[in-house]
Amino acid sequence: MAIKVKKATKKEVEIIKERFLERYSGAVTELEYKNLYELVVAVALSAQCTDKRVNLITPSFFAKFPSPKELAQAPLEEIKELIKTCSFFNNKAKNLKAMAQRVMEAYGGEVPLDEKELKTLAGVGQKTAHVIMIEYAGVNLMAVDTHVFRVAHRLGLSQDETALKTEETLTKLFKDNLQTLHQAMVLFGRYICTAKNPKCDECFLSEFCKTKESFKAK
Repeated sequence: MAIKVKKATKKEVEIIKERFLERYSGAVTELEYKNLYELVVAVALSAQCTDKRVNLITPSFFAKFPSPKELAQAPLEEIKELIKTCSFFNNKAKNLKAMAQRVMEAYGGEVPLDEKELKTLAGVGQKTAHVIMIEYAGVNLMAVDTHVFRVAHRLGLSQDETALKTEETLTKLFKDNLQTLHQAMVLFGRYICTAKNPKCDECFLSEFCKTKESFKAK
C-alpha cells in the first residue's frame, strides 16, 4: 500500500467507537434470511456483490432449495441459473453445492455455528465465518470487508495491508461491542464514507478523517 495515514490517537479511537455505537445501536445485516442455512448462503453470495442484488436472488433460490438437502442434490447448472446475476456465479455455485454436501455428510443437515467448523465449509473463510457468527449469534468478533477496510484506514484506525491484519488491529483497539462496530462500519462505509465521492457533509466523524484516499486490501 503506497499511502500511510496518520494513526488515530487513543482518545480519538474512544470517541469514534462511542459515536459508532450511538449511531448504529442494534444494527444488523441488510441481507434477508430466515435461518442459519439461509444466512450462510446469503453471505456467500454477497462476496463482491451488493446485498440488494443478493436479496433479489435468494427468494427463488430458497423456494427451490429450502434446506441443505435439496441444494446438495441439485444439478450444478440449476444452481448457476438461479444465481447467474450475481458476480462470480460459477464459482459460487460450486461452493454452495459443496457446502451443502458437507453439511449433510458431516453435520446431519444442520449448519454448525462454530468458527472452526464453519471454515471447513466450501467458500467459507474467516471473514465469512465471523460475519455469520456476528449476525446470527451476536458473538464479539470483528469481520473486515471492503467497507470496514476502507473506513478503518481513512479514520487512522489501521495501517495494515490485509483484511485479516486489519481485523486483528480493530479487535485490539475496540476490544468489546465488536459485533455492533462491525455492522456500524459496514453501514457507514456503504452509505456515508463511500469509496468514490464520500458524503463528507453528512459525516459524523469528519474531524477524525485522515484521508479520502480509497483503500483496498491486498
